[in-house]
Amino acid sequence: MQRIKPYIILLRPHQYLKNLFVFAPLFFGGKMLQGDPLLATMLAFAAFSLAASSVYILNDYKDTEEDRAHPVKKFRPLASGEVSVEAAFILMVVLLLAGMGLAFLQNINLFAIICGYVLLNVLYSLRLKHLSLVDVFIIALGFVLRIYAGAAVTGIPLSVWIVLMTFLLALFLALAKRRDDILLAGQRRSVRKNIDGYTIELANSAMTIMASVIMVSYIMYTVSADVISKFHTDYLYTTAIFVLFGILRYLQITFVEHKSGSPTMILLKDRLLQYTLVAWIFSFVIMIY
Repeated sequence: MQRIKPYIILLRPHQYLKNLFVFAPLFFGGKMLQGDPLLATMLAFAAFSLAASSVYILNDYKDTEEDRAHPVKKFRPLASGEVSVEAAFILMVVLLLAGMGLAFLQNINLFAIICGYVLLNVLYSLRLKHLSLVDVFIIALGFVLRIYAGAAVTGIPLSVWIVLMTFLLALFLALAKRRDDILLAGQRRSVRKNIDGYTIELANSAMTIMASVIMVSYIMYTVSADVISKFHTDYLYTTAIFVLFGILRYLQITFVEHKSGSPTMILLKDRLLQYTLVAWIFSFVIMIY
């Protein structure tokens, strides 16, 4: 088990939480309880996760030297030497072929989306992550591709609202991650070069703006006539309280506790955010199902 553990860590399975966005079209389309769409989405989730893990391996390989100087990332399998470059490359190819093969067998549109996701992330690893602002927009676009993957396998059309909210939320989280890197650099710790072009003032301002835009956009979504007509309820606005609390809690974690390094790990560890997310999902389920 000890020999397998570094390889499991290399896959970053905790990051699969991001791929749950694949289920968003199914959830908001009111078809979570239908067998065929649910199975199709689960397979899309698996294909996306396999492809994403191959991308994570490539990213770790490109950042090996920088990770070795990072206070946390130096423990990653490639940076620490627990996994050899050759073994990581073989695993990367196997995962990529498995993910793209599963997508191709399921849906040609899903295959095209995952190909686009992989290409985008290869470009990100090789060059785009060193371009300030472009890097966070690329990360946010990856989340949008996830919801398009869910729509592709279920045939559920995406609304402007779901695409917009997904992009805005992902951009907010990406900015929080960059802010954490800036703080580490300020403590004279070695971090990746992707903070070039950022300052703490820019990160704080950008996060505040994005938080405000997300809150306003969500409230507009819940009171829009087409959404009320679709879900046959005019009480969706009550779910905004959980979104507002969740955003403010994340700002508290970022600005007060200075723990915004990994959004996924924050969600896995912070009880308040977990309870808020569960409450938001439960309230939505009651109203639309």
